[in-house]
Amino acid sequence: MIDREQVVHVARLARLELSEEEIERMQSELSGILEHVDRIQSLDLSEVEPTSHVVALENVMRPDEPRPSLPRERALEPAPDPYEGAFRVPSPNA
Repeated sequence: MIDREQVVHVARLARLELSEEEIERMQSELSGILEHVDRIQSLDLSEVEPTSHVVALENVMRPDEPRPSLPRERALEPAPDPYEGAFRVPSPNA
């Protein structure tokens, strides 16, 4: 079980300011997490292959086929203030 001082120490390292109620809740939650870790460590995983993801990842992509793009004039129609074939946006310093 994690004691109050350990919770306060971890909170300080994380630069968190916890209320007394939060310290008590974290003490209980962190203790529960460590109990789960202990249970996992007690399992025999010697026959389990190391993985980087729990499930297999597969990229599903459409074929990369050239096709006509949107005409510039059509793309700029909804723009509030187009300028010389481009979108005009306010300066970040304005």
